Amino acid sequence: MVSLAHLKRRLGQYAAVWVAGFLLSGAAILAGLWFADLMTAADTVLPFGLAAVALALGAGLVASLVSGETVGTKLVVLLLAGLLVLPLLWAPVSAAVAIAFFADRSIEYSGTYAAFQIGVSRVLFPISQWIGDGDLFGWVWSAFQWVSTLVGFLSALAKVWPMLKRLLGPEPATEV
Repeated sequence: MVSLAHLKRRLGQYAAVWVAGFLLSGAAILAGLWFADLMTAADTVLPFGLAAVALALGAGLVASLVSGETVGTKLVVLLLAGLLVLPLLWAPVSAAVAIAFFADRSIEYSGTYAAFQIGVSRVLFPISQWIGDGDLFGWVWSAFQWVSTLVGFLSALAKVWPMLKRLLGPEPATEV
């Protein structure tokens, strides 16, 4: 059996880590702009942001593996962690990409961004070769960015929506 409650709790924690990775990295990069160039700030902040989200994912995974949950639940958590690790790591990087976009700068000059792109390419290139002889790599990278951003947006929405509903108050009663 698979514990849906445990999976929901882990996915909620994943969403919180994604949002925190995006917001904290973005805030740190923006704060770093007071002291340095955008690329220097991004190269300083991104390694910490990437390490923090990786550690948070690892901690959640280890907590699930040592919990008293069923083997099926642990396997599903392990599978989800494998599928969602790259979108999670994209969170702090996407903050840097968004800031660079609004600053009208090219993020490709960031050494950390370039290293991240190379690392992800090592994972995605064999997949694109398997699908279409490597000719699709540009498409696969673009799809990765869009899917990761969509996953992050949906996880943020799933985390924020209940808070907004509580903030707005109860639904008005309908009169019959």
